[in-house]
Order: sequence, then structure tokens, then C-alpha cells
Amino acid sequence: MSTTAENIQQQISENPILIYMKGTPQLPQCGFSAQTVQALMACGERFAFVNVLDNPDIRAELPKIANWPTFPQLWVNGELVGGCDIVVEMYQNGELEPLVKEAAAKQQDDA
Repeated sequence: MSTTAENIQQQISENPILIYMKGTPQLPQCGFSAQTVQALMACGERFAFVNVLDNPDIRAELPKIANWPTFPQLWVNGELVGGCDIVVEMYQNGELEPLVKEAAAKQQDDA
């Protein structure tokens, strides 16, 4: 049986665009998750998500692994981008979309 840390590493490595959030993209359970998902969806690419409310082990373990205490957390190409404030700011200044598009293109090339 794999550990929670191994599950998290696998999720991050298998999903080039991954958000750990409270709720789902269709039904976010906190305002910060909602804002982050809106910015991500505006980039127009598919992304994976993990609802940390349904996964208390991940909710407890990920902040230790990421060295980031809060949710949501956006991961792109295995790297932590950040939480709500950083993602929204990157979207507003035009940095998020190229990052997301590049990760999505890379995923299609690898497929």
C-alpha cells in the first residue's frame, strides 16, 4: 500500500496542471479556491484537481511536502506555482496563461 506522500508525488508527476483545492471546479467550497479555478479556467486548458475536503490525508500531508500551508495550491509541471493570490496576480499580469498553455502542449506532445 502506498503512503499519502507517494500518492501526492504520483498525482503531481502524472498531471502537468493540477490544483489541490477545497471542493471541485464546478462547486468550489471556498472563495480562494473559486478565484483560483476561475483564473485557471480562463486560460482555456484542461486541468486535474484534488478535493482536499474529500481527502483529509492529503489535506494534512501536502502542506508539509509543499512547504506551503494553505489551499488552494496550483502545481504546473511538477512545480508549486502558489496559492490564490499568486495565481490571480499571474493571471492578471499575463503570466499564467502561457505557463498553463505550455504545460498543456507538453502533455499533448507526450501523449
